[in-house]
Amino acid sequence: MPTERETDRAGLGARITALDGFPRVRRAAEQAGVEARVIGGAVRDALLGRPGPLDVVTDGDHLALATALGGDVRPHERFLTATVQTPDGAIDVVRARTESYPRPGALPEVSPAGYAEDLARRDFTVNTIAVSVRDPGTLIDPLGGEEDLRRGLLRSLHERSFVDDPTRALRGARYAARLGLSVEQRTLEQLRAAALETVSADRIESELRRIAAEAAPRPAFELLDQWGLIALPPGAADLVAAATELLAEEPWPRVVAREEVILAAARGELGAAAQLAEAVPRSASAIVEAARGRPAVELALARVLGATWLDRYVDGLRDLRLAISGADLLAAGLPEGPAIGRGLAAALRAKLDGQAPTREEEMRIATAAAAAAGDPDASH
Repeated sequence: MPTERETDRAGLGARITALDGFPRVRRAAEQAGVEARVIGGAVRDALLGRPGPLDVVTDGDHLALATALGGDVRPHERFLTATVQTPDGAIDVVRARTESYPRPGALPEVSPAGYAEDLARRDFTVNTIAVSVRDPGTLIDPLGGEEDLRRGLLRSLHERSFVDDPTRALRGARYAARLGLSVEQRTLEQLRAAALETVSADRIESELRRIAAEAAPRPAFELLDQWGLIALPPGAADLVAAATELLAEEPWPRVVAREEVILAAARGELGAAAQLAEAVPRSASAIVEAARGRPAVELALARVLGATWLDRYVDGLRDLRLAISGADLLAAGLPEGPAIGRGLAAALRAKLDGQAPTREEEMRIATAAAAAAGDPDASH
């Protein structure tokens, strides 16, 4: 049974008003002469005492509202939406609309509508809670989203919800995992029947990336596996958890995109990373030789699999450079040719292993290695 939870109406208006960008939205609505509502995540999360994304809907001229926000407006006219990059962050502006789907899984065809129709076309009741920009302390909740939120329940709005847009099932896993919601039985039956094959690979990938971007993505991936929508290979859930932990600490967030690693872990795409994880390099130069040139995702996955020596590589060894260059060797009398490269490589190995602490030592080792390379002109 769903767990009862607290939702807090007291101080709701103050929490909404305190959101980054809300004063800007209020001024813009007055300037554009339109009514506007904050809807979805911002209101839902404010009721749970946490910040959420600022999405705004209007039954008036959404582009006038977007322009009045005073940022870089990127309209999406096909869907009657616009994203505005403002000093307060990105704000999504939507024209209240209805949607129709020419076929299951297709992108919707939209047309302007009133607020009631706009609420009815959304995905889950907990995302239909709204407040007026003029009166952010009063809930607008005709579909019972607050009650479902209080009961800890994720409930779809209509029977064709996942037929029209199967990616809602992926979003459902994200919301259920993040908010700790149980899925209402009818909704669970609907989403388990979602035909993801009717949706483009790009749209599925986009939703999976959103899951990978969650603070704790493992539970959402496990729900998708339980629901029979996205299969997790054996051990993948543990890999996702380990990758999440790894990418929360320096230096790895500077090395690789978090979502890329988590998606690869969820898919069990280990490949060469598993082989790399088996390597046991005994010196700094051996570490660099083993890791250099490999994709960042492969490095991160190998580290997740236990290659702790990769911390040294990404946190310094990979950036170590010689004080000398090929030009220095040419100036010292060495002719152009492969011996130059061999000499520099030998000097770098020595520097990595602490055997060439000065520029003079680098030159000595490089010239000696070039001569020993067998180039007939190397010693001239």
